[in-house]
Formats: sequence, C-alpha cells, structure tokens
Amino acid sequence: MEIIIEMRHITKEFPGIKANDDITLQLYKGEIHALLGENGAGKSTLMSILFGLYQPDQGEIYKNGQLVSIKNPNDANDLGIGMVHQHFKLVENFTVLDNIIMGAEPLKRGLIDRVEARKRVLEISQRYKLFVNPDALIEDISVGMQQRVEILKMLYRENEILIFDEPTAVLTPQEIDELMGIMKGLVAEGKSILFISHKLNEIMKIADRCTVLRRGKNMGVVKTKNTTIAKLSKMMVGRDIEFVVNKEPAKPQETVLKVENLHVISPLSKKHVVNDVSFTVRKGEIVCLAGIEGNGQSDLIYALTGLMPIHSGSIYLNNIDISKKNIRFRNDNGLSHIPEDRHKYGLVLDYSLAYNLVLKKYHTSAFQKQGFLKPKAINDNAEVLINKYDIRSGQGPATIARSMSGGNQQKAIIAREVDKDSDLLVAVQVTRGLDVGAIEFIHQKILEERNRGKAILMMSLELEEVMSLSDRILVMFEGQIVAELDPRTTSDQELGLFMTSGKSGGIHGK
Repeated sequence: MEIIIEMRHITKEFPGIKANDDITLQLYKGEIHALLGENGAGKSTLMSILFGLYQPDQGEIYKNGQLVSIKNPNDANDLGIGMVHQHFKLVENFTVLDNIIMGAEPLKRGLIDRVEARKRVLEISQRYKLFVNPDALIEDISVGMQQRVEILKMLYRENEILIFDEPTAVLTPQEIDELMGIMKGLVAEGKSILFISHKLNEIMKIADRCTVLRRGKNMGVVKTKNTTIAKLSKMMVGRDIEFVVNKEPAKPQETVLKVENLHVISPLSKKHVVNDVSFTVRKGEIVCLAGIEGNGQSDLIYALTGLMPIHSGSIYLNNIDISKKNIRFRNDNGLSHIPEDRHKYGLVLDYSLAYNLVLKKYHTSAFQKQGFLKPKAINDNAEVLINKYDIRSGQGPATIARSMSGGNQQKAIIAREVDKDSDLLVAVQVTRGLDVGAIEFIHQKILEERNRGKAILMMSLELEEVMSLSDRILVMFEGQIVAELDPRTTSDQELGLFMTSGKSGGIHGK
C-alpha cells in the first residue's frame, strides 16, 4: 500500500518528561489508523508535531516519500493535513460560517465574499452529510455540532490527511455512531485518517491498523482484524485489565441527598429543562442518572451543585436546605463534584497542579494561616495525591495544569474531589478521556467510596458504565425522571427504550 505520511524516529522532550521517544509511524493512503495509549503516553504530542504545533527535537516527516518541514499549522494545511483537537479550537461568539472560513476567507474586491463562502460551506456539508446552521453562534450549538464545524474546517481547506484527537470523548452514543459513519465516508472519498482514542471497542470497529504507545515509546503496530481488545489493552498498559466491575450488593443507609419537586428554567430557552424532579440518594449506594444528552441531566447537576439557580423546589444535603446556598457552602457542607466540563468548571488551567489540588480547601487551617497560604502543606498534599492517583506530570506539583494531557487533568480533579472525603460525591462523565487502566482504577475508587458509606450520584452517557457501576438507575427524558430501574434486573434494551422514548415499549419498568 502507498504510504502517504511517515514520521521517522520522532523524539520530543518537555521539562521533566520525554513525551515521544524515537517513534516511527506510517499512515497508508485511504486507511483509518488508530493511535492508542495511556493518558500521557505521547499521542497528542506526536499528532501536534505532525500538525506543526510542536517541533520535534529529533526525527523527520515525509509526505508521499518527500521530506517536508512543518513549522506551524499553516504549513500543515498547505500539505493537506488538518486536525480536530480534543478541546475544540473555535471562537464561541462567532458564527459557524465565520469559524469554518477563518484564515481562508474568499475575497472579492478586498472584502470577504460571504455569498461564495456560504455556498461552498453548504455544498461541503451536503456532500459529507455534515449538516450545520451556518448562521448559528458556536456558543449556542451542541458539542456534537461543534465537532461537525471542526471537521468542516478541515474539509473546507481540502485537507486529505485528517487527524482526530479523542473525537468521541464528548459525544453521545448516537453522535459517536454518526461520526463513525462520517469517518468511513471520508475514507471512501480518498481521505486518510489518524484517529487518537482510548476506547478500544471504537478502535476495533473503525480502524484498519493501530499503533500502540506506552510512556512515549512505540510498542508495536497491529491490524485490528488480527487482534482482540484484551491484547490491545495489555500492549497499552503492560498488564491484564479487568473489564467487568465486581461489586457486592449495596447496603444503603440514611438519606444524604433529597430533591423535592425541583424545577429549573434554562436561561437561554426560558423553558423548564428540569420539570418536577424528586429523588433521594442514600449513604452506601451509587445512583446513576441516565439519558440521552439534552434531556435535563446536566441542568439537574448544575442545580444540585450551585452552578445554575433553581426556579422552584427544594434540595436537602444531610437535612440542610441548600436550595439557595452558594457553591462554597455546599462544598463545605459535604458535597464533592467532578464536573462534566473539566476546563470550564474543574480546573484553573494556568494554576499549578498543586494549587488545583487544593481549590476546594485552600481556605482551611491545613493550608492557610491568618490569610497566608502554606506552600509546603500545599506541595506535600499534591505529592501524596500524584502518587496515589498516578497523575503524570512533567514537573510534579509545579506542573501548569494546561500543559497536562486531558486524561491526567481528569485524574487530578478526581483525586481532589474524592480526597475531600465528602458525604455526597456528584460524579459526571467521570471516566471521559481516561484509558482502560485508569478507568479500572477510578471504578475501583468509586466502589471503595460507596463501600465506605458515601452517597454517590453519577451521570454517564456510557451505557456499559451505567449498568455495571450503579445500584439504582434514574432515567431522565425531556426533563423528567421517567423510570427507576434496578441494573440487576434491567436489560440494555429496556434502558435504551426509556432513554429514547420515555417509555418501556411494553417491557416491565418501575
């Protein structure tokens, strides 16, 4: 087969860490090539070198057998290389059209020819079935739609080599299926795709070949049709992974969280996005909110954690009415929160890892005295959590959060929130962006917290995670809880029917 891109002996070091260590990678024309590895294995760094965001310390890049120099993303685009980043590079208060054509605007008499630009964008979206509203603002469209905009940016520039960095990490199961179809369609059109993912089942479904990285080194290249998920996971983490969550039956005790007749109104649509919701979460159990994205689960979480005001109803934490209380009060009175958006609500990206790990308790006597922070205590706390949760960072506690991989950023948030030892842990999309080894570890930590008597409210779009971890499942549909299910007696089909229609379709449901 024809090699369209070859990266030879790529080495890249950052302070304290060798991100890429003598890596060679070949991409064939017309294939989907997966790049698999643990959090911090060097996958995004390698692709950022190919896209011109970083320069390698050593190594060469060839396109169609010719040595090329990629000093910046413009060079990459000129060579037909495009990239959809894990965290999208979009201007939120610009329109879809403006984001797609930015930097490559068609001109007419020195002015942007918006008529021509719109015509071309609509043609491309029709051709690849990537339907978007060119006049919508980025801040008003869903994450799945934002990803379509990123893909259209590449296609608008006529890129033939497409890099997808963790493209399914923020998508619903339905959007993931759509993306898989789009990727297959792009390859059928003659494009070549490099696909970074932690999700082994997706790699097995979509990729032709897979290169596995571990701690910056290339562990080998395999054809997906000749391997198994178990073999890939062992190549990735160096040991066998337990994919089944083994847990004892729950032993629920007294109620920690009580929600009564809760209504939440969207500030954008002015509609009831949470409509008369009531439920409880008790010590020693994991309750999971399930549903297709956009059915009120995120809004409910925002209301419980203080990120969004409620319209009416009551929220009780350990019998204290917190309905109108601020976030600090909720945190100080027994609530921990692993948020859905780690950059927006989970981290201060330009703070050090050490400071991020004390964001919820820097004001306590352990970390400050008379208003002055205790640097040694903050640093010691970070060292303990870095070791306990295997947070990989080039400069330890001093590492700036922005420079860490997405998965290690997520592990930092989990470490901070679980270590806070709260009565209620609200965990949203807790394993998003984590590799199989980290997922196994985090699932074990959540079960440990449940067995220690913590009350845990989860929200997950991963049906397998919902079914394996939860003790009770609350299904949300159009802002309401339409079913309470026992995962031991519920099928995937029944759960899916409640999620998609609010009804069981004749199957027994509570």
